Amino acid sequence: MSPMTDSAKRLLVGRALSNEQLGETLLPKRIALPVFASDALSSNAYATQEILLVLSLGGVALYSWAPWVALLVIFIYAVVVASYRQNVHAYPSGGGDYEVVTTNLGARAGVFVASALLVDYVLTVAVSIASAVANLASAYPVIGDHKVEWAVGVILVITVMNLRGVRESGALFAIPTYGFVFGIFVMIGLALYRIWTGDVLLAESAGWQITPESSFAGLALMFLVARSFSSGTTALTGIEAIANGVPAFRKPKSKNAATTLFMLGAIAMVMFAGITWLALYTQVHVTEQDKDLVGLPAGQAQKTVIAQIASAVFGNFHLGFLYVSFATALILALAANTAFNGFPVLGSILARDGYLPRQLHTRGDRLAFSNGIAVLAGLAILLVVVYGAEVSSLIQLYIVGVFVSFTLSQLGMIRHWNRLLREGPSPADRRRMMRSRVVNAIGFVMTGSVLFIVLITKFTKGAWIVCIAMPVLYLLMQAIHKHYERVRIELTPDDDETTTLPSRVHAMVLVSKLHKPTLRAVAFARATRPDTLEAVTVNVDPADTQTLIAEWERRAIPVSLKVLDSPYREITRPILDYVKGLHRTSPRDLVVVYIPEYVVGRWWEQILHNQSALRLKTRLLFTPGVMVSNVPWQLTSSQAAAGRIESVGVGAVRRGEPTASAQDAAVLAEYADGQGTPGDTP
Repeated sequence: MSPMTDSAKRLLVGRALSNEQLGETLLPKRIALPVFASDALSSNAYATQEILLVLSLGGVALYSWAPWVALLVIFIYAVVVASYRQNVHAYPSGGGDYEVVTTNLGARAGVFVASALLVDYVLTVAVSIASAVANLASAYPVIGDHKVEWAVGVILVITVMNLRGVRESGALFAIPTYGFVFGIFVMIGLALYRIWTGDVLLAESAGWQITPESSFAGLALMFLVARSFSSGTTALTGIEAIANGVPAFRKPKSKNAATTLFMLGAIAMVMFAGITWLALYTQVHVTEQDKDLVGLPAGQAQKTVIAQIASAVFGNFHLGFLYVSFATALILALAANTAFNGFPVLGSILARDGYLPRQLHTRGDRLAFSNGIAVLAGLAILLVVVYGAEVSSLIQLYIVGVFVSFTLSQLGMIRHWNRLLREGPSPADRRRMMRSRVVNAIGFVMTGSVLFIVLITKFTKGAWIVCIAMPVLYLLMQAIHKHYERVRIELTPDDDETTTLPSRVHAMVLVSKLHKPTLRAVAFARATRPDTLEAVTVNVDPADTQTLIAEWERRAIPVSLKVLDSPYREITRPILDYVKGLHRTSPRDLVVVYIPEYVVGRWWEQILHNQSALRLKTRLLFTPGVMVSNVPWQLTSSQAAAGRIESVGVGAVRRGEPTASAQDAAVLAEYADGQGTPGDTP
């Protein structure tokens, strides 16, 4: 990495942290709440709107069902919070639903839950950012003309902030999260005061009419209400993030995580109830299609529910409306931060267990799981671009994955308590476990019922994509696991296994022309003292080959030069055939191929050089009994990279490690010290 690139990285990400500083990144409850709860809190910005959008298909009259739907959502919310408090205490290692299900229901079920969570995390980012841009567009319509670009830009900003580390990003996100909570509670409080003083609060759409899509009665009405309920349960997304992030809390981890979860539940349920009540009281009217809202001025897009409520409550105090709109957009954008904390951690655990590539298990410079953060950002950007940052389209894919994990997690916890109860605990512990099992049993029944409703009502609206994506991801992770297992078994030595030394070492230096890189390669090869050493060239052009032979003899290089014929002017095939022939003739011999290679300083120079060497190395890697050794020669253009190499070398010297240049000098010094014959040409 060049000094300029490194400086830019440090500016964006910050200085690197050592492993010993991991404890400094642990979060107190006041920071953990905005870090892990921003998704769940921000869901209040669109959960009420989703309920009303579905009910509007039957006209304004069906809005009378909204309070009952909201009450049922709040009940489910309380049950899930209580259930996850059990998870936090029982499984504090950070595996969350994946660990609970794997331990109690088996590895296959655990991987399926993990696939559901990973899909849901990606959708959390896409939906939150798209909704944030939609709320900003309500206050600043010009943003709506470029919402995809805005959404992608916001994702990139949040990605950079998360690459700086959990604690630093949490401190940055705390103010907007608390600012949103403050704004909503002030709005609810001001509304109560104005109503108490006799003011009339009406949304701008209160006088507009809704054209019903159809008349709903009987089973059709029940299905529509169930669909509005399933849309309203988007308010529950993000609850599981705290259970997955217990290791990031300060000690006592489980207690602090459980307390934060309770705080989240209390705040979120009050906010959801208040927003739904205000939406109905101010007579907000919204529809899925603008054309169905009679009274909406031509060319004007509908404002979001929360924007209309803020406008009605704050009235002439336009600054209050702007504050709520901006705070809502900001919290929706930062809601993606919950996924940016959950996805990389879960990805790291899955990589540790061999279900995802190993690269996802390593931490970056700032002790964050940088590779997981980058993968999540890329997938979310892809979704935003494909769906045009349309919330109504993305929301249909949402919630399925999270309720799959909710349901299986609660079932796993029931199995967990059953197992502990069979171990004969004390009477006091037994009563506690039985109470906990009841809580999880209620959670299983309720979340399972919601999952069924969500699948029935959202399947044809787009949820079928998620129902395909989760099994595909599950099969992919199983395939990755099988690959790692095969490699592990293949590489594990037997107890009595010994390493057989090669009978002889046959070294060969590949020569295209006689120049400085070739001379260095010959010197290095001779310094290793192989049993047999030869130089090999391919006769592509007879005139060039004769010139090479003459020059080789003129310099009296003490290594025989072998010429391989190539009637079809190929280079790779004759060398491969020759090497394989050597291996067949003496299977116990080791063949070492030295390949001179240029070191260049510019990316485009790499295209102009080293292509033959690259093809040869690639093919030789698959040849048994063959080792390849690169012999670098630094071109003048590589001097621009000398500073980078030197800076790395300084660090290596401080750690007591040999640098590349030191190793080079040592080999040549040994050769000059007596390994070569006096008067030899290196």
